[in-house]
Amino acid sequence: MKNLPFLILTITLGCFAQQKTTGKLVAEDDAFYNYVDKEAKIEVLAEGFIWSEGPVWIKDQGFLLFSDVPQNTIFKWKDGEGLSEFLKPSGYTGVLPYSREPGSNGLTISNDGELVLSEHGDRRISKMPLVGGGKFTLADTWMGKRFNSPNDVVQASNGTYYFTDPPYGLPGQQDSDLREIDAFGVYKIDTNGGVEMVIKNLTRPNGVALSPDEKTLYVNQSDSSAPYIMAYNIKNDGSLDKGHIFFDATSLLESGLVGSLDGIKVAQDGTIFSTGPSGVLVITPEGILLGRIETGQRTANCAWGEDGSVLYMTADNYLMKIQTKTKGTGF
Repeated sequence: MKNLPFLILTITLGCFAQQKTTGKLVAEDDAFYNYVDKEAKIEVLAEGFIWSEGPVWIKDQGFLLFSDVPQNTIFKWKDGEGLSEFLKPSGYTGVLPYSREPGSNGLTISNDGELVLSEHGDRRISKMPLVGGGKFTLADTWMGKRFNSPNDVVQASNGTYYFTDPPYGLPGQQDSDLREIDAFGVYKIDTNGGVEMVIKNLTRPNGVALSPDEKTLYVNQSDSSAPYIMAYNIKNDGSLDKGHIFFDATSLLESGLVGSLDGIKVAQDGTIFSTGPSGVLVITPEGILLGRIETGQRTANCAWGEDGSVLYMTADNYLMKIQTKTKGTGF
């Protein structure tokens, strides 16, 4: 593992150099340019991370938080100030070495303005104030059994959380002796704290997002043999129907593009911005691929920021952003 103080120094010095751009835009349909201008550039804000993940924009304070999962650290990025360490440890508070990915992964802001973390090493969903105070566990077990390694989380306006629980943070991943639950499930946490497995038949559930009307839950599956974005109708009690394949990325992988379906966000008009083969895929609410924001890196996640029109992207050892012509939900 890289030496952290040296890593922060390297990244911080790079933040104030001449702006670096990378990647390209690839349109599958001219409608792609209704969402991203033809001349838009992918800007590299910082680099040198091990595996950047889970970005979230803090609207009332104007900065971005994101995870470096192997470094067990949450970083803060603010325009004009650059990069700083926000929280360490972020997802594993044990003493002995744990796994290759012990830290926090997906992050979100709760309805009451607190930071919600998907913690790999401590195997829980937790919540904490942005200023002062420690973490509070929202959920760490289902039917008395510990989760595998919660990966991504979203909260509905009624307070219900949905989160995914693949094996990526476990030592040995799916073969770990620490596994207590056979399924790699998707769960909901009720407002009374009750935990229910709402999806049990996915092999690698990963990113999770809600449609603007909160009637649909999208779940990305980062399995190269079944690279699907799944869509589930949300029932009145918060449970889900059996779901269907909303988008199949098999053809992109077969064409030689590299990367998995991972993080997913939604624009106000329902358009999907999902990380996947080559970078970020832009997909209509009907499941039609409009184009790709090709970062040139395996891209883990994305988040809306600033006024809601800037898309921040965590891509392997980079933090990037691009100006779009749309706005994300929550703005």
